[in-house]
Order: sequence, then structure tokens, then C-alpha cells
Amino acid sequence: MGLFSNQYLARAVLVVAIATGTASGVAAQNVLKLGHVYETGHPMHVGATEAAKLMNECTNGSVTIDVFPSSQLGKETALNEQIRFGGVDIMFTGAIFGSSAYNPLAISAAPYIFNDRHHALRYRTSDVFQELWQGWSDATGAHILSAGYFGAFNVSSNEPVRTPADLAGVKVRVPDAPIWMAFPRAVGANPTPIAFAEVYVALQQGVASASVNPLPVTFAKKFYEVQEYVNLTGHLIEYVFWIVGDHVWSALSESERACMQQAADIFGTRSTELVVGQEDNLREQMTQEGLIKFVEPDVAAFQQATQDVIKEMETDLNVPEGIIDRIRNL
Repeated sequence: MGLFSNQYLARAVLVVAIATGTASGVAAQNVLKLGHVYETGHPMHVGATEAAKLMNECTNGSVTIDVFPSSQLGKETALNEQIRFGGVDIMFTGAIFGSSAYNPLAISAAPYIFNDRHHALRYRTSDVFQELWQGWSDATGAHILSAGYFGAFNVSSNEPVRTPADLAGVKVRVPDAPIWMAFPRAVGANPTPIAFAEVYVALQQGVASASVNPLPVTFAKKFYEVQEYVNLTGHLIEYVFWIVGDHVWSALSESERACMQQAADIFGTRSTELVVGQEDNLREQMTQEGLIKFVEPDVAAFQQATQDVIKEMETDLNVPEGIIDRIRNL
């Protein structure tokens, strides 16, 4: 019998064991598929590979994780659908994409809801954030186990942006989800939804003339080749979740669940450390290499222009009472 047939038989035995209630955990040498949209050099992928190594060691090889980067298992919207039906076993998604199943999860993306990065990092491991995770898990049946800090979003552009007036009428690329449009609309820009994999070409061809991304993404995707400026608005914070499908979680033994949680925690901690390090160092590196110019905008003016958005999002997203105050008081 060939290798493929052996692997197929092993998974078939696992399905039968779970169905008949005879499995005490995931079958020996079970391989789980983890899908995400990031390149192999991105902190999220690095965190994933370190977590996969820990999972293998923690379970003595009985449960391993194969990581599929760069949308190999589907784009983010597809991964969010597949995790609920067993198409993937583990996946990464941002809070904003995840909020399509549970709206309040996206409140962390409200413009300037955090005072600074220290505030945003406290939120990453806070009780209030984990309560929102539970709301998402209840709505989907899948399980959020940890979150990595994805970074502060800035506006990259072909012309310098110092005040909201500089964005009036400008086509700003945003991800294809309605919540991303709140900031551009508040400052008078024209939000233009474009899939992540298509951003470089869209900027190159002038479909959009500006974009919103964390600095590590601007660097990793080489958007500096098709943009002239990074304007340090820091207007939005995003997080990336480690999510396990219930078809996996329900089949794990208690010890395997503990290992999975450790792996997820390693992902969250390690990816966050790497993103923070890049945020601290990339500006100097990119300036020295002449890759792009940096602009210090009037952040107070942007905060003023977007001050009503948090209240609007609180209502639109049906955020539970008291959540905003708890976030702000972290």
C-alpha cells in the first residue's frame, strides 16, 4: 500500500473513532492543516512555524501541524468559511474579517480607540478582548485561542499626507470588508476595496493611489516600489487570531488541548515581538536604503476628524454596553 493510501486510511480510522466515541484524542501521527495569507517572511508565518514545532514536541509527534502560507488554502474570506466546515483545521484571520460572524469583535479597529501601542498591547491579552473572542466562538462553533499584534496602520501614498484635507477624494485601497471604510470616509477619501493579493498591481496601475497597511506589510510586500510616502497616521490597530475548528478541538484529549493552547500562545507572543521589532526598526532601515519617504502628519487633526466614528461603530457593531470604557481604561 502506498504512502498516500496509508495517510488516507489513518484519517479514515480517526473519523470512525470519533464517530463511534472510541477516540481518546487525535489519532497517532495526525497532521493538521494551518492556512494563512501571509508570506513566509512575515512575522505571522514565523510565529506559526515556531508554534508548529512546539506542538510536535509537546505531543511527542502524535499531533503535528503543516503550515500553508500565502493563501495556498484560500484567501481570508474562504478560510473563515472553511474553518467552520472542516476544510481547514487551524487558520489565521484578523479581527475585522472575523467580525463578519460576530460584529463586536471589530471594535478594536475603531480609529484611535487606543492611546498608543502600549495600550494596544495590553488589550491583546486582556479579559475584555477574550470576552469578545468567546462571543465569536459561541457564534461560529470554532475556537479563538490567541491573538498576535498585527501592527498600527498608516497611509501610504504618492503625495505627502499631513492633514485630512490631503486625502480628500483620494482613492485609498482598503481590504474588502465594510469596517475598513470608516476611516477613509471620515477624512473625505474614497475607500477602494481591493483583495490583499492584488494590492501591488492596483497601486502600480493607478486603480488606487494610496493604501492603508502596517509598516511591516508595506516592507514585506514591497509597496515602497509603487508608493512614494508612508504617512504615520497610526489610525487603526489590527490583531490576527489563531483559530481551531471544532472538528479538531472536540477530537483532542485534554493533554493535546493543553499543547494546542501552548502553541497558540507561542504564536501570539512571538508574532507580536517580531511585529513590534519591525515597527521600531523599519523606518530607519527604509530611510537609509532610500526605499520610501516618511511623513509625520498632524495626528490630532486626524483624531478630530474621526472622533465620532467610535460611537457610530459601537452602535453599528452592537457592541455590549461598557466594552468601550473597559478598553479605554486598560
